Amino acid sequence: MSAAAATSGSFSTGDVQRYRWLILLGLITAAIMEVLDTTIVNVALPQMAGNLGATNQEIAWVSTSYILSNVVVLPMTAFLAARFGRKNYLSFSIILFIVASFFCGTSHTLGELVLWRLLQGAGGAALLSTAQATLRQIFPKEQQGLVQSIFIMGIIVAPTLGPTLGGWITDNYTWNWCFFINVPIGILSVFLVTTFLQDPPGPRSLTPVDWPGIGLLAVGLASLQYLLEEGEQKDWFQSALIVRLSIVALVCLSIFVWWQLTPKNKHPVVDFHVLKNRTLAASIFLFIALGFGLYGGIYLYPLFTQTILRFSPTLTGLALMPGGLATAVSAIVCGRLLGGKKPLLDPRLLIYLGVTIFAVSMWQLGHMTTQSGVEDTRVALIIRGLGLGFLFAPINQVAYGELNPRYAQQASGLINLARQLGGSFGIAVLGTYVQHQAAVHRSDLVSKIAYSNPQLNLRLQYMAEGFMQHGYSAQAARQLAWKAMDLTVTRQSLVLSYNDSFLLILGTFLITAPAILVLRRPKPREMASPVDAH
Repeated sequence: MSAAAATSGSFSTGDVQRYRWLILLGLITAAIMEVLDTTIVNVALPQMAGNLGATNQEIAWVSTSYILSNVVVLPMTAFLAARFGRKNYLSFSIILFIVASFFCGTSHTLGELVLWRLLQGAGGAALLSTAQATLRQIFPKEQQGLVQSIFIMGIIVAPTLGPTLGGWITDNYTWNWCFFINVPIGILSVFLVTTFLQDPPGPRSLTPVDWPGIGLLAVGLASLQYLLEEGEQKDWFQSALIVRLSIVALVCLSIFVWWQLTPKNKHPVVDFHVLKNRTLAASIFLFIALGFGLYGGIYLYPLFTQTILRFSPTLTGLALMPGGLATAVSAIVCGRLLGGKKPLLDPRLLIYLGVTIFAVSMWQLGHMTTQSGVEDTRVALIIRGLGLGFLFAPINQVAYGELNPRYAQQASGLINLARQLGGSFGIAVLGTYVQHQAAVHRSDLVSKIAYSNPQLNLRLQYMAEGFMQHGYSAQAARQLAWKAMDLTVTRQSLVLSYNDSFLLILGTFLITAPAILVLRRPKPREMASPVDAH
C-alpha cells in the first residue's frame, strides 16, 4: 500500500489512489445520467403518449414508476453495498441502468416502458448514494471539498439542463433517444468503475437479511411516493385510493421505524442510529427543503413561462441553462473555499449566504407579471442557481464532517432519499397550491368587477369595436369582449397563483433556516475524513 493510501485509510491498492480522478469521472458521469433521467423525459411525454396510444394520465407513469423504485431502493443502498461489495453493487447498478435504458427506448407499449423504467430507477439509486460514499473513501480529506462539490454540482445542474436536452432530442430525433443516449455514457462509466475501482479490504457482510424491514420499507415508501405523484390528479383525499394508500404508508413506515430501532432486530436494513448525530439530522432536514426548492422550482417555472408568458419549450429550456451554469460556478467556488486541510471559511457562513441569495431569487420570481420577459426570468434564475450552489455543497460537507466514517454510506442513502422526497413533496404541494390560489384570486378579482365602473365599460367598448371591425355583429362583439375580459381575469389570477407559489418556496426556506444553527462546524481533522473498510 502506498503511503498516501495508508494515511488516508482508503482502499488497499495504490492503483485506486493513482486513478481516483478517472473513478470520479466514471461516478459523476453515472450520477448525472441518473439525475438527468428524472427530468429529460418530461418534455417528451406528449410525443410518447401519441406513439404509444396512452392518455396524459397514463403516460405520467413513465415518470412516476422511475421515481417510485428509486425512492424505495435509496435507503437500502448501504445494506446492498455491504452485502455484495461496493464495486460489484455499483457495476451491477450501472449495467442495469444501461440495459433498462436500451429497452425503454425499444418499448412498443406503455406496459413495457413502465416496467423498464421501474428497473432503471432501481439501478439508479446506487449511482447517487453509493457513488458519493465511495468518493469519500478514495480521496484524501484535503481534496474532499472540491471533489464533493464537483459531484454535487452534477446532481444540481442535471435537473436544470434535462428539459433543454429533452426538448432538443425530441425536436430533432424521437423520444426513444432520450433513453438511447444513456447507453454510450453508461458504457464509459461502467468501464471506468470496473477497471479502476477496488473494494476495501475485509470480508463482506453476510448477516441475515432483514426481510420484514425491506418489505415494510418498500410498501410504505411506494405508497407514499404514489400518493405524492398522483394525489393532485385524484383530488387528494376525495379519492378512496389515496386515503387507503395514506393509511398504508403511515402504518408501514411507522412499523418500519419501530422495527429498525427495536433491539430484537439485530441487523436492520436501515440503521437509524446514525441520526443521533445532530448535524447529520439537521442536514437531512435541510436537504428536504432543498429538494422542495430545487424540484419545485423546476416544476413551476416551465408551467409559468409557457402558460402565462407564452415561451416555447426550447426558449424555456434556454432560459434555465444560465442558472445551471451559475450553480456549477458557485459549487466549484465552495469546493475551493472548503478544500484543503484547513477550510478558508466556515461552511455555515456559505449556507447563510446561499439562503439569502436563493431568497432573493424567489422574491423576484414571486413578483413576475404578464409583461415579464426572458431577461426578467433569466436574471432571477441565475441568482437562484448561484444560491443553490452555495447551499448544496456546504451542507453536504458539514453533514459528513463529524460523522463516524463507517456510517458514510448509510448517511448518503438517507441524504439522497431526503432530497428526492423533498422534491416529491414540493411538486405535490405546489401543484395543488397553484390550483387553489388561482381559484381564490379569480374569485377575488371577479368580485371587484363592477358593471358601473366607467373604466371597465370603456375597455369593453374598445374591445367590442375591435371585434366589430372584423365583421362581428354588435351583440356578438359584446359577448366576445366579455369572454376576452374573462380570459384576462383568468390569466391574471394564474399569475398571482404562481407568484404565491414561488413565495411559498421562499417561506419554506425561511422556516427551515433555523436548522442551520444546529449545525456544528467540523474540525479540520474531521472534515470529510475518508471511510474505513467497513
